[in-house]
Amino acid sequence: MYVVSFYFIVCLALAIYPATGKIRLGGVDSKPEFSNFSWFSMMFGAGIGIGMLTYATGEPLFHFATNPDVIVGDTTASSADNVRTAMKWSFLHWGFSAWGSYAIVSLFLAFFSYIRGLPLTIRSGLTPLLGRWFEGPLGHIIDIVSVIATILGVSVTLGYGVSQFAAGLFNITGMGWLMDAEGTPTAVAIIFCLVIVMIFSTLSALSGVGKGIKWLSNINMGLSFFILAFFLVFGSTMFAFKALFLGMWDYVIALPAMSLTVFSADGVENSVATKLAGWQGGWTTFYWAWWIAFAPFVGLFLARISKGRTIREYVLGAMIVPSIMCFVWFAFAGGTAIDLSLNGGAGDAITGAGLSSQLFAMINFMLSPTMATLMSIIIVVLLLTYLVTSADSAVLTINTIAAAGDESPKGRIHIVVWGVILTLVIAGLLLAGGLGAINTAMIIGALPFSVVMALMGLSLIKALWNDGRRSKE
Repeated sequence: MYVVSFYFIVCLALAIYPATGKIRLGGVDSKPEFSNFSWFSMMFGAGIGIGMLTYATGEPLFHFATNPDVIVGDTTASSADNVRTAMKWSFLHWGFSAWGSYAIVSLFLAFFSYIRGLPLTIRSGLTPLLGRWFEGPLGHIIDIVSVIATILGVSVTLGYGVSQFAAGLFNITGMGWLMDAEGTPTAVAIIFCLVIVMIFSTLSALSGVGKGIKWLSNINMGLSFFILAFFLVFGSTMFAFKALFLGMWDYVIALPAMSLTVFSADGVENSVATKLAGWQGGWTTFYWAWWIAFAPFVGLFLARISKGRTIREYVLGAMIVPSIMCFVWFAFAGGTAIDLSLNGGAGDAITGAGLSSQLFAMINFMLSPTMATLMSIIIVVLLLTYLVTSADSAVLTINTIAAAGDESPKGRIHIVVWGVILTLVIAGLLLAGGLGAINTAMIIGALPFSVVMALMGLSLIKALWNDGRRSKE
């Protein structure tokens, strides 16, 4: 809880402080390689797009039923007075703290690589603290920890993504082998979808950032705006707008308390303290581990595509804007689902579906069968582009770390090998214990890297402090 708050505070402070905010990543004369739209599209698609599609409906619905405010008795479960708190807690997990975890990694990677001329790899960010040690075994250990965290963090995201992809295919085709009797995607369906995604991802990674990843990111951003427009026109528009603005207000006001309060169980079963600790462990702690495990991949990838931008521009684009985009998604998708369940006669048609199927259950309730099928196809295509974008970006990132920061397009066989390894790891974890096994492995992998990220934040502060002191001499 505390270390994620530290990431966010460091990024915000560096952007606000005039001397550091104007520093251009890549030198005074460098220019951005990508347009603002392509830059934002690649950043959003790689960083959070899959999880947003999975959780934009499911998480507000869950917190509508229970959250810390419900547990302590301040609001009533599944009632109108709980809508704002449901949004507030949803925004916590997908807002500034999540993107701050990404931003701090990419910020110091870009600084040390494009300003100091060090390799674009994780160990480079610890140079002010480790000195020449980063070239030896300690540096190797740091990069190995980063690769492991990346593989496990991406595994969680792709695991949930392919599960929803299978649910979407079932909603479109009705083929029974895709879903079991409990409404959960079968292992065969998940492996089948995973292989499809990884084949396309490896081909896209072979084409490089400027081609496959860029075009896929532009496509999925366009489709995202189309689906948002659908909810704007056909969803619970006024309910969603109210949930958005009131939820954002509540979130900003309560952010310090939500970020720094650590709930502790008192050992009494079903007590308020035990329930609060269980809720935080199952949600906030899980999410923070997820973002930390995902940070090596997203951070290095964002550093790769952010050369030429100032620190202030970068923090605004990589932390504030994506957070607001997530808030809009949650308010319109999740807000519509809550309104339909609360006021629209949906009952448990949406809430009773599994997490991977809730978005499709809402579409089925809102539209005629034919229109629901057409919209489901669009969502599945969007989900596929998000999956491919995240997976191919991860393959390129892992390959760059393993190649000591070499960004050149050589070593195509290595890209294929890492694509196969990532596929086998995800498939093995899914077959061994489903999404629960992936979640456990990810939390284990995130713990050591959370310490590395904290050290990197201190390293960046020290480097900027020394640069500022030298400039005054």
